[in-house]
Amino acid sequence: MFGYYRIALCVPAVKVADPAANAEAILRLARRAAENRAALALFPELAVTGASCGDLFRQDALLDASDAALRRIAAETEDSSLIVVVGAPLRCRGRIYDAVLVMQHGRLLGAVPAASPRGGLLGSGRAFADGAGMRGATVDLPFCAGIPFGRDLLFEAPGTPFGFAPVPGDDRLAAADPAAARAASAGVPLLLLASAAAETAGAAAKRRRRIRVIGESLRAAVALVSAGSSESTTDAVGCGAAFAVQEGDPVAEGAALPRQDSVTFADLDLGRIAGARRNDPGSPAAPGPDAELRRIAVAAPAEEPGVPARVEPHPFLPSDEAERREFCREILSLQCAALARRIEHVGARRLVLGISGGLDSTLALLAGVSTLKLLGRPASDLITVTMPGFGTSGRTHRNAVGLCRALGCDLREIPIRDACLEHFRSIGHDPERRDVVYENAQARERTQILLDLANQEGGLVLGTGDLSEIAMGWCTYNGDHISMYGMNGTVPKSSIRFVIDAWCADAPEAVKEILEDIVETPVSPELLPAEGDGAIAQKTEEIIGPYELHDFFLYHLVTGNASPEKILGLAGIAFAGVYPPEAQKKYLELFLRRFFAQQFKRSCMPDGAGAGTVSLSPRGGWEMPSDASGAAWLSSLRSNAENAGKECRK
Repeated sequence: MFGYYRIALCVPAVKVADPAANAEAILRLARRAAENRAALALFPELAVTGASCGDLFRQDALLDASDAALRRIAAETEDSSLIVVVGAPLRCRGRIYDAVLVMQHGRLLGAVPAASPRGGLLGSGRAFADGAGMRGATVDLPFCAGIPFGRDLLFEAPGTPFGFAPVPGDDRLAAADPAAARAASAGVPLLLLASAAAETAGAAAKRRRRIRVIGESLRAAVALVSAGSSESTTDAVGCGAAFAVQEGDPVAEGAALPRQDSVTFADLDLGRIAGARRNDPGSPAAPGPDAELRRIAVAAPAEEPGVPARVEPHPFLPSDEAERREFCREILSLQCAALARRIEHVGARRLVLGISGGLDSTLALLAGVSTLKLLGRPASDLITVTMPGFGTSGRTHRNAVGLCRALGCDLREIPIRDACLEHFRSIGHDPERRDVVYENAQARERTQILLDLANQEGGLVLGTGDLSEIAMGWCTYNGDHISMYGMNGTVPKSSIRFVIDAWCADAPEAVKEILEDIVETPVSPELLPAEGDGAIAQKTEEIIGPYELHDFFLYHLVTGNASPEKILGLAGIAFAGVYPPEAQKKYLELFLRRFFAQQFKRSCMPDGAGAGTVSLSPRGGWEMPSDASGAAWLSSLRSNAENAGKECRK
């Protein structure tokens, strides 16, 4: 379910030039893979014989024993749906090829030869023919004739997102291998690299980078296994690498230099890859002509793990702390670069920002001050305006004022209570009626003040609305919805705390204290009167639900085109023990309703810095008609929610 498939990365402890013993090791690991519900078991290059046989690969005795071992492996996996992908030497047309064979249910489905073979861990590769030009061929084994053979083979389970292409040989050549790019452009989501690389100091880090680049550039999942240290150490040590990535992000990695049998499991979201590729039709993995490719059908795995053991709850940010901090610094740098360009283009003399003491206006403030510093201008060129209204609390007002003063901004205070009461009298609204009119009038009054002040000062009004608010439409139309340049439109609410924290690293202690309190303050529009003790009465997340949930929903809906059922299933893993399943379903339904109903606000949103990974801008970020119905998504959620919940609780 959900397009997840488990891949077993198998590094057997081989006996060099002993195919019978190696067949036993391969079957041993294949059984472990099947017991753990893997769809596919990937073995190293030349695993049947050992990769360090040198000129022994030319000997019929070794080749005959290898054929017999393949026959045994096929026969003993006949009753399993597990797909076994294993390397072995093959004789074809009077030559010997370093090949990777694919078998399932006891049948050899195809074999792919290596291009520019290097001879494994020993020798120059002189025993093997170059398979780069091999297409449209077949190969015969003593127990199986007419096996599809060539560099043009793709393997797919019809009606599912499951598909793969073996890429045998040195992983250092895989990045430039046209077979990999050809397979990705034909729609295959998974590349299998069967290698026999020697380990040297520093090679592991380079190998990881190479595999990540392949996965990212081809928008594919990439699984690598390489021959281990049980190979001959005459002149080299097999690295025994077992590594899997998805679109460049590491998913699983085995132990270095394994001396015994080793299996590493990787749960890969192949369904997401298909959705992500649809978002970028111009990528290297864009569909292309495949008239020369042969598509081989495999049986869909009988047992597919519905969801992985762990799902990242904050997918907009790297999980590694150091990477996350650097990522957040990059967001701020991009905000500054974008704003600096706009200031120079329009010739703005000042910046104007409404400051509330909340997360969004604080991030815009920090970006504005940093931009002015970048331009060699004083922080006082940023006019910050606090506009106390009916719901302004002492805590947020104190933080807003203290932060602006500490940063050296031009701070002004313009209360809006009297102006709003006058407006209520003008339109005949009872101020005791605390409805949407009462709330939105305050937001529009504040926006009018900022825009008029900008006209007066030759300034540029900075918008504070973040990606989460834009997705949910949690803003007042022609109120905080409008600005002259949006600062936070691609930064989700759940990420802003981390971006502020990254900015804090070099800040004075007094500023840090204020920022830390702002980060701890409940999110609120502060449009309803404060409680008796002055505390915030209106807490956004008590009304529309946790932003971290909504951000999670948004990420998977937009970046992977995931179904509501899949989103709910993944949320059940990511937030297990945090939010009960019924709450997750409730908030996903609310998110979908608002996401579709509020598109009209996104259709006319202002320009803004594209600093984050997702944009809902109508100018190429997200194209959607304002009249689109969400009925199909809501229907899917209601009809499949029970199944998703059961699957995520397995």
